[in-house]
Amino acid sequence: MKNDHAPGLGIDAGGTRTRWALADRAGAIVAEGEVAGLSALQMGSNTGRTALHARLTQLADTVLAHGKPGAIRAGLTGFGGDGAQLQRWLATLFDMPASAVTLCNDIEIAYAACFQPGAGYLVYAGTGSIGAWIAADGVLHRAGGRGVVLDDGGGGFWIAREALRHIWRREDEQPGAWQDSIMARAVFDQIGGSDWDHSRQFIYGQERGAVGQLAMAVAASADADPVAAGILRHAGRELARLAIALRGRFGARPVALSGRAATLHPMIFDAMRAALPPDLPLALAGSEAHLAAARAAAVY
Repeated sequence: MKNDHAPGLGIDAGGTRTRWALADRAGAIVAEGEVAGLSALQMGSNTGRTALHARLTQLADTVLAHGKPGAIRAGLTGFGGDGAQLQRWLATLFDMPASAVTLCNDIEIAYAACFQPGAGYLVYAGTGSIGAWIAADGVLHRAGGRGVVLDDGGGGFWIAREALRHIWRREDEQPGAWQDSIMARAVFDQIGGSDWDHSRQFIYGQERGAVGQLAMAVAASADADPVAAGILRHAGRELARLAIALRGRFGARPVALSGRAATLHPMIFDAMRAALPPDLPLALAGSEAHLAAARAAAVY
């Protein structure tokens, strides 16, 4: 039986980090925190499922130290609608009926933190990137969000990949050139070495969220390195493309830019604003999806 006085738990699970919050029925946030990232895409392999369950167990232990929720609303990156196993895991870990666990894509809870249905377009730049419009009838329309292998231009993984591509193409032409590049030195410092084996292991041997964190080294170099600055400006133009695609399909509306990668450096926002037409006003939104999800769960 549901406890009407228990708080609601909101979860915003991305590739880089998973944020959570507990909200009471009045909407006040009583606790919040974060654990490492996770993705619904991990359900595609035995190794991934094991790692995902371990991360959810860690999340449950952390949350339960603050209070037992009565309902959960969780948005997960990579979620495609088939969440029965995830729903059962969360229900078991938090000792609640599966019907009290609502799962959706992380973009849906991020949108709810910015707009009422139909009001505007959300461009979200985390490890990946996506543009979204939830119409007044509740239907989600998207642009991008196809994954880092195909695209996700402007997201953290894309920024990291662009930096490494530039660095290693230059090494092909002039071995040792990285030593004269502020960006390359910062990137290799984060990777742990300047030889190809370190880069190969980093880009191909880790979860996409871990790779996406390399974008922070690119951003930290941008004020002093023109190549890093160019990558960030290109990222802004890639994010603008998502909003422009939605405008072409559904008309002009305000745009909110959100996500951790969006705030890596002001160059990203400025380049996006410059690439948008005047009828698409742009605002930078805070990362409050976990709070909005908690408040939604509290009134379940």
